[in-house]
Amino acid sequence: MALLTLEEWARQTYETPPTLNTLRRWAREGLIQPPPEKHGRSYYVYPAARYIEPGVSLRSDRYLSLVERIAVDRALAKQPSESHAKAGK
Repeated sequence: MALLTLEEWARQTYETPPTLNTLRRWAREGLIQPPPEKHGRSYYVYPAARYIEPGVSLRSDRYLSLVERIAVDRALAKQPSESHAKAGK
């Protein structure tokens, strides 16, 4: 699964995307799940990632459909192994 920049992800996810500063703050504060990866100065996001409101647990988030929750869980499960694979290159 190819990762998207924060701006690409926001254009696909929102009719009126938030500003880049807002997207970066969400990434820093862990409000996008699965968490974006930071490479240099840029964040990269899984296409299935979703904004999670502060104080809302990902497991109890009633705003995600079952299909979306499965996609997020799969992306989270893949994430550690992909990070190790990139470090080894």
